[in-house]
Amino acid sequence: MKTYLCFALVGALLLVLFVREKLKSYSVRALFWKTAVSVMFMGAGMAAAQAIPTLSPVRDFAWFILGGLLFGLLGDIWLDLKYIYPKDDARYTYAGFTVFSIGHILFICGMLRYYADFSRPLTILIPLVAGFILGVGNGFLGPVMKLDFGRFKGIVMFYGGILFAMTLLAGSLALGQNFRSGTLNWMFAGGILFAVSDLILSRTYFGQGYERPVDIITNYIFYYGAQFAIAAALLFVR
Repeated sequence: MKTYLCFALVGALLLVLFVREKLKSYSVRALFWKTAVSVMFMGAGMAAAQAIPTLSPVRDFAWFILGGLLFGLLGDIWLDLKYIYPKDDARYTYAGFTVFSIGHILFICGMLRYYADFSRPLTILIPLVAGFILGVGNGFLGPVMKLDFGRFKGIVMFYGGILFAMTLLAGSLALGQNFRSGTLNWMFAGGILFAVSDLILSRTYFGQGYERPVDIITNYIFYYGAQFAIAAALLFVR
């Protein structure tokens, strides 16, 4: 726990430095600070994984979480490169959404492998199906929300479906254990924070007039809160 908290505190400090730089301009220096913050949530996850008892039957769950966090780190880099190299905007946007989707798929696989009760299939199928419906619906509601997804509509719907599916699955599994599982509770909290962050980010990427300081700051607070929450889930694996 202490090592995890050290990484989290250093990450919070680096986040302040990153946001300050980000508010000035989209630059390589800002990307450097952003990568540094992301390394901290990876470190926090690794520190939390070390606390898992050696004989725990769900010890390997950590590999799914750490893998998902690593893909999140890659997504952080590639999505910001779209601003540094605007001519390759589409390439980096697709790459960012794709690796984030892979990360959430790893979270889903980990929860299914070690926490799902397959004797109660509806607790699994309903949240997964509902998640994809929400993701697709979000794509079609773009005009209502005054967002223009353009050529990215397909990847936005796919990513949204994966994100909502992960969040609802974590919530369903946590509910199935009467919210007594710290691991599932933190996964659920992380998913909610991710969803809030991405709703803010959607306005920044695909809307007009939403690149205000308040939008940038709140987006990263919720986003990094999500990553550290998911890393914290490993502290409660038993």
